Amino acid sequence: MTATLQAAPSQDNAPVRALAISTLAFTVCFAVWTIFSIIGVRIKQELGLSETQFGLLIGTPILTGSLVRIVLGVWTDRFGGRLVYTATMLAAAIATFLLAFAQTYTQMLIAALGVGLAGGSFAVGVAYVSRFFPAGKQGTALGIFGVGNVGAAVTKFLAPFVLLAGGWQEVALIWAACLGFMAFIFWFASEDDPVIRQRRIHGAEPKSFWNEFAPLRNVQVWRFGLYYFFSFGAFVALALWLPRYLIGVYGFDIVTAGMIGAAYSIPASIFRAYGGVLSDRIGARTVMYWTFGVSANATLILSLPTADYVVHGISGPMSFHFEVGPVAFMVVAFVLGFFMSLGKAAVYKHIPAYYPENVGAVGGLVGMIGGLGGFILPIAFGALNDLTGLWSSCFMLLFALVVASLVWMHLSVRRMSRDTADEPLTFAAQ
Repeated sequence: MTATLQAAPSQDNAPVRALAISTLAFTVCFAVWTIFSIIGVRIKQELGLSETQFGLLIGTPILTGSLVRIVLGVWTDRFGGRLVYTATMLAAAIATFLLAFAQTYTQMLIAALGVGLAGGSFAVGVAYVSRFFPAGKQGTALGIFGVGNVGAAVTKFLAPFVLLAGGWQEVALIWAACLGFMAFIFWFASEDDPVIRQRRIHGAEPKSFWNEFAPLRNVQVWRFGLYYFFSFGAFVALALWLPRYLIGVYGFDIVTAGMIGAAYSIPASIFRAYGGVLSDRIGARTVMYWTFGVSANATLILSLPTADYVVHGISGPMSFHFEVGPVAFMVVAFVLGFFMSLGKAAVYKHIPAYYPENVGAVGGLVGMIGGLGGFILPIAFGALNDLTGLWSSCFMLLFALVVASLVWMHLSVRRMSRDTADEPLTFAAQ
């Protein structure tokens, strides 16, 4: 029944309205989710935190926002996105408000757990929005919804000015007020999705809570999670890591490095919508092949360390110097970010096509794995720097990750081509 309801719009402009208000809400949620990227620096100075304590503080919202996605996704399937989205924003707004009054490190960590709920809104939005659109338009719709990632850039651009004018507590209070106001707007501007409305009309009961998790036993779901671990998790990790990398390798000042990092985030978020359009037009699988293929070449180039070579030629030794200069680095990095943005949309194009009745659970798990990538990879980048002494070691790890994803996907595609594909598989493989 779900697939039938998805194939027809609920009423007139309801799908467009649901997509617009959900995308706006996700933008505000993402801005709140990344608030510690700015205020965390001032908090570190005031409390005299160690690097480890600082890393845990800014990473806690990312971690909890990732882990909660699967539960929020299932609740959205059962109770509807209108209710769950509003409740999630209100809970995160309260936690962000209380953060402004935290005085000890422990209190701030507890508040950060609640702030992380804002990041879980992604799973809610995916499950909610997908029900308003037919299968042939879900890629575009979810790609547009994912543009809300630009909320991170909003915080990077605006929060420093508020912080300088009134302190980090002022940032927390204003961001909490914006999120609370957004929850109010969402509740009154949105409506229940077609599936929830039909349940109420016919008095149908949703399936049991544990049955919502049944698809998670499929290896395919975890394979999608690996795709998102790279396309989203690695993107978030690089957005956090690039300023430090540019300062360490090329000697940029912190202002220039920060602006480049923000400039990397904005287009890579916006082009996610284009990835959704492409997934509808040429097929999500084709987009994933392009994403992994180009990303493998880009990470291979960036993983090559600066080196001097001596070749013993016919006429004697010949010296060569190899280095990826700053201009070349930025060009290749932006190409990498562009194809990552396409891949993020393509991954979520697969989910409603393969699992139309479990978008919340499957989308929540995949989003959780991707979010964990944004938490784990920066830690791995630092550890590799310590172990290898090479700045480019972070791209060596990403090269291994994207090659593993490409190989697993290709082997799975070849295996499915030998079997009789069902309709959802055929659609997603176009």
